[in-house]
Amino acid sequence: MNVNRENPVELIVEHVVNTEYKNLPQTTVSKVKTFLLDTIGVAMAGTSGAGVEDLLELAQSWGTSDESSIWFTGEKLPAQSAAVVNAYQIHCMEFDCVHEGAVLHPMATIMGALMAWIEREKSRGNKVSGEQFITALALGVDVSTLLGVATDSPLEFFRPATAGGFGAVASIAKVSSLDSTTLKNALGAQYSQTSGTLQAHVEGSPMLGMQVGFNSRAAIVACDLAKAGFRGPHDVLTGQYGYFRLFENNSYQLEPFQESLGKEWQVEALSHKPFPSGRLTHGVVHALMQLQKEHGVKAEDIKSIVCTVPPLVHRLVGRPIIENMEANYAKLCLRFVAGVFLEHGWVDIPHFLGDELNNPGVLAIADKVDVIEDNNPDLNALNPQHIAVELDSGKNLEVTLDSVYGDPLSPLTDDENIEKFSRCCSKSKIPLTDKKQQDIIEMVNRLEEQNDVTALIATMAL
Repeated sequence: MNVNRENPVELIVEHVVNTEYKNLPQTTVSKVKTFLLDTIGVAMAGTSGAGVEDLLELAQSWGTSDESSIWFTGEKLPAQSAAVVNAYQIHCMEFDCVHEGAVLHPMATIMGALMAWIEREKSRGNKVSGEQFITALALGVDVSTLLGVATDSPLEFFRPATAGGFGAVASIAKVSSLDSTTLKNALGAQYSQTSGTLQAHVEGSPMLGMQVGFNSRAAIVACDLAKAGFRGPHDVLTGQYGYFRLFENNSYQLEPFQESLGKEWQVEALSHKPFPSGRLTHGVVHALMQLQKEHGVKAEDIKSIVCTVPPLVHRLVGRPIIENMEANYAKLCLRFVAGVFLEHGWVDIPHFLGDELNNPGVLAIADKVDVIEDNNPDLNALNPQHIAVELDSGKNLEVTLDSVYGDPLSPLTDDENIEKFSRCCSKSKIPLTDKKQQDIIEMVNRLEEQNDVTALIATMAL
């Protein structure tokens, strides 16, 4: 087909329609499996997240159907409702993987929509194989993250929701073999529903994760509309009222899109989140871990901690300690997360629950932390970060981080990935047995051999 190389929509459509499993490098397939397992794990932990039970009860009141399953607990809902609940479960713990260059969590929006769609299609006699599923995930991650990479605008909207929805549409389109015109209509229908405010991030509202669910649901609606023949707008990225103009201040560069799409698979650039807090809080934990290892630094020895960070880090997690913090606010507060690590020696899910949000030891340390904005001209940069610690003895220790634990330059090992998965499983509403965990790991490891990927959902059932 003739492709306008200056229009990113045309590039997306060409990429999605023409890519097959055989085109994926083995490194890409491996990373898809790695972050699929990670996503299942954080969703498992998310079953005990804030508001999950209430959300499920509410979703059941929206309508009944046995189209798709709620992960792990198995309740049946219409596909759209299942997408909302499952996507929220993935993101509600702030534990899911992130693409740092795009400032975007891609997997929650994609997986919420894609798995609900696949399960519904199975009931209609249309099975999706493991190879198709892996290809769809890789394509969805490419589409959503490259929308973030292409812009040099400071973050104004919540990209996991806004750009993430386009990735979810791409994934569904692939497993459904949508043709070029139908995919363009689906992308247009998705854009017509796109939403995601950062105000929820500022206030630490659980609605932040709900926005991922909204756009996951929207992707199913968009693909249904397109398959039914509804024409959506096509020039949805660079058009007069397109995504880049309205959501990204009309500040974008097409070169990264043109140079990377189909050549550099973005799933290989994803970062793990070793800790269930905002990714931008991980730098201070990494630095403090390093200082403890090298100098034996203890919480009681510290007089002050000064974190000099890029503007994005300062804007999103440089927030003050406030009274009666909710968990979502605390997870996005660098000061509080530093206090958690020094008080407990780690950062984990229980540290943001109940009375722990008012732990006097954590708050006393947090009060010693200052967050200063540097002069980095890249308004989407996460690094470098400089952490300076002054001890009561007068000694000064400093760490400069060009990469942070969990990213592709400082990745989790395979064993650490499994350890995180197991830790998440132990925090679920109903903890998984070791046997069940191993069954899931084995299923993911051999995913390309499956002729029906809904078997994964059955394996995940509690």
